[in-house]
Amino acid sequence: MDRLKIAVFFGGYSSEYSVSLESAYSVICNLDRKKYEPVPVGITEQGKWFYYGGDPDGIRHDSWQQDVSCVPALLSPERGEGKLLLFENGGIREIKIDAAFPVMHGKNGEDGTIQGLIQLAGIPLAGCNVLASALCMDKDRAHRLAEFAGIRVPKAMAFGRVYDLHEVLKFADRTGYPLFVKPVKAGSSYGITKVSDKENLMEAIRFAFRYDNEVIVEEAIPGFEVGCAVLGNDDLITGEVDEIELAGGFFDFTEKYTLKTSAIHVPARVDGETSERLKETAKKLYRILGCSGFARVDMFLTPQKEIVFNEINTIPGFTEHSRYPGMMKAAGISFPEILDRVIALAFE
Repeated sequence: MDRLKIAVFFGGYSSEYSVSLESAYSVICNLDRKKYEPVPVGITEQGKWFYYGGDPDGIRHDSWQQDVSCVPALLSPERGEGKLLLFENGGIREIKIDAAFPVMHGKNGEDGTIQGLIQLAGIPLAGCNVLASALCMDKDRAHRLAEFAGIRVPKAMAFGRVYDLHEVLKFADRTGYPLFVKPVKAGSSYGITKVSDKENLMEAIRFAFRYDNEVIVEEAIPGFEVGCAVLGNDDLITGEVDEIELAGGFFDFTEKYTLKTSAIHVPARVDGETSERLKETAKKLYRILGCSGFARVDMFLTPQKEIVFNEINTIPGFTEHSRYPGMMKAAGISFPEILDRVIALAFE
């Protein structure tokens, strides 16, 4: 049988461009070459599209744009065509695409934008659809839906660029410090500040507005953060729950990608009953927000063992050492097998 051509989208007009390169490199290297032929499609930080036919190392080292194989490309939006159009030698060459696998983090990649183009073209999509991607990227609206379904979320106040500072200060005083100030729609902890007093609140809000046009001020939940990898469309399976151990502060961008002072424990250091509750809550949240394919559900576990929803990452970090593959590996599912299952789910 002919191998399936899988368009792997990476990069993007996003603050998480560099993270995407690492994830896409791992995905391309772990695709079973007997079944799949990866078709790498890179999007620059300026938003330009290219087909990349070079060595995957060029993606990881961010030298892919200088490779001779790199040619301008676009995904045809014509439904049912499934074509990547390459503009080379004064003409157009077509590559037939069987499925699309976006490996892009943050805005303009994980938020439903590229998913919309893929679904408009009628190409099987690996991962969450437009609605789920957009909802999960939006911390405020995702929390509202979860709370409506009976799952505890942090007390929070969201607002746009025109807001009443007095009301924000009142909320902060009622809730108490420390607080977290976050962009409503951003990932990899970009723009997040842990605020310990009123004097630093305004600076944190200004910083968060650098990454989005909405900001959320949120209570700090006591306890620790846990995650659960979920895989499936209708029938769901989970990896082992993981636990983030912090030496101090919070799990910011540096800690997420270097683990300088923190550690991740898989399985989490919780009892069996709590682990099962976390897995069931993760699956419930996955369904509430309409997820499909795969996603990582992040939650807090309080000292009283109460579960509090944090967020869902619809395209979590996908290197061989990232949390999602790590949780699945602990449940006996290898990285290549994860990719195999995710692609199979796209065709469902």
